[in-house]
Amino acid sequence: MAGRIPRAFIDELLARTDVVEVIGSRVPLKKAGREWKANCPFHGEKTPSFTVSQQKQFYHCFGCGVHGTALTFLMEYDRLSFPEAVEELAGRAGLEVPREGGSGPDARDRHLDDLYALMAAADQHFRDSLRDSERAKDYLKRRGLAGETAARYHLGYAPAGWDVLLKKLGATDAGRQALQDAGLVIERGPDQQRSSGPGHYDRFRDRVMFPIRDGRGRVVGFGGRVLDQGEPKYLNSPETPLFHKGRELYGLYETRQELRNIERLLVVEGYMDVVRLAQFGIHYAVATLGTATTPEHLNRLFRVASDVVFCFDGDRAGRQAAWRALETSLPLAKEGRQIKFLFLPEGHDPDTLVAAEGREAFETRIAGALPLSEYLVGHLAAETELGSVDGRARLAELARPLIARIPEGVYRELLLDRLAREVRMPAPRLAALLGLDNDGGAARPSRPGTEAGSRRSQPPRASTGRGSLVSQAIARLVQSPRAAAAVAAPEALRLAGDRGLAVLAELIEMAQAEPHLSSAQLIERWRDRPEHARLAELAAAPLPDLEPAAIAAELAAAVGRLAAEAGPERRIDELIHKAESEGLGEDEKRELRELQQRAFPGAGTSD
Repeated sequence: MAGRIPRAFIDELLARTDVVEVIGSRVPLKKAGREWKANCPFHGEKTPSFTVSQQKQFYHCFGCGVHGTALTFLMEYDRLSFPEAVEELAGRAGLEVPREGGSGPDARDRHLDDLYALMAAADQHFRDSLRDSERAKDYLKRRGLAGETAARYHLGYAPAGWDVLLKKLGATDAGRQALQDAGLVIERGPDQQRSSGPGHYDRFRDRVMFPIRDGRGRVVGFGGRVLDQGEPKYLNSPETPLFHKGRELYGLYETRQELRNIERLLVVEGYMDVVRLAQFGIHYAVATLGTATTPEHLNRLFRVASDVVFCFDGDRAGRQAAWRALETSLPLAKEGRQIKFLFLPEGHDPDTLVAAEGREAFETRIAGALPLSEYLVGHLAAETELGSVDGRARLAELARPLIARIPEGVYRELLLDRLAREVRMPAPRLAALLGLDNDGGAARPSRPGTEAGSRRSQPPRASTGRGSLVSQAIARLVQSPRAAAAVAAPEALRLAGDRGLAVLAELIEMAQAEPHLSSAQLIERWRDRPEHARLAELAAAPLPDLEPAAIAAELAAAVGRLAAEAGPERRIDELIHKAESEGLGEDEKRELRELQQRAFPGAGTSD
């Protein structure tokens, strides 16, 4: 879709949405006082700790800590992107999603809608053609595919003629152009036009068709496999406004429809692998459409599951593909995620192997897949002679640029430990020599005039629990936005130079400018900002149940105390400290003189 979704529309959408209805349509909720409860859909539990507040339009789990608005729930539960979640709620409310620069869908949006409708019509055409083709049905039977599985994945057949689809869906000039935009037909080139006449011809001919569906189940592209011998064996849709090969994953939509809690995803290479594995009860396989795994693929995979297993043939080509997948995975490897590699016996792919040995044996292979760390170290070790010092040094040097691509954290430290065992060197020493120590690089030289490791004294900080008071004030405000009406937002909150106080001041101004904002609406305004996660936490924090007037008085008292603590004396102390330690700029000197004159009339100034 073109353009950003206007903020005003998000507010209206949330105002028309009841989070209890949205969540209740997916999770059985039970009334519990003023709130609703259920077993958390995001982690296994026997005692309900998942609560939904109709007043706040917010949900929170006291077990695993998840929380958010109706939009957040759809994003996490249905695995939708933010725009997709907005469209889902808008559809429930009977609203059209506008974009910045207009009050409704623009020409590009309408064109995309037309292409989605065209792809759906093509999908139905191919499915109808499969029912009418004994030859295509015989091919699927020979591959061991059941009719129920073919129907679940919407398998179809593109007839052998050059213009079967073209005649059915492209009777007009506009229809032919739309088919070309969708990647379903190809325009003849000048040479072809002279020999065969002008016009277009079907891209997919005499092929079993595998529709590729997006997160909402809409067909965005196709993969077609020849029935007999022919090249290419598989043919994919080209890049179109709907279809981007480096982003889509075949079978992901069907996986999400079949499994509610997806703990693991198996990445295979072929469409038929996905379909056959599903027929044997392995419903968590997806395919990368015949292309190498991309960072976008991985991001999509990890949004769905924390355990990703790459499955490759055991031949040379399969191992080369696996190593490319490992290199792509490194920047996304971190604690909480598992990346593994499964190599099949030569001569087998998942389709044939699961048929030969069955589901249980195949899943035993998956359980025994190589973790990324073992594959990385083992692969590099095979290229060196570990019995010699030179070989172990070479192993460390080969591993260094790969480990450097892994984000700093526990996972990288553990991988360094694994490498250190092979190199026979203490892990901290190895990390320092390779420039992969805890600072993320080689030891940095000290600044001239300072001693390495010396610590500059820090400005004085309040020790009266101010930070906690800021959090309490923000929690009260985001849970009861209307309480802001009774609060003045002193300029001192912003002048203090404290980010928490600045956020509190901005929240007060937002709530005062629009008194009817709900908690959900207020939180959603911060979705694209770094403070969003913390504000959502505070919106879910347990607070005493008070009357609105008492909440307003509590908030006003907290803001008043914070404003007093954040007076000019605090800023003066900060500027004096900076002047002594590193000097002030001209603007800061001017600010210090003005603050001192206001705070201490008649006194001298520091310079």
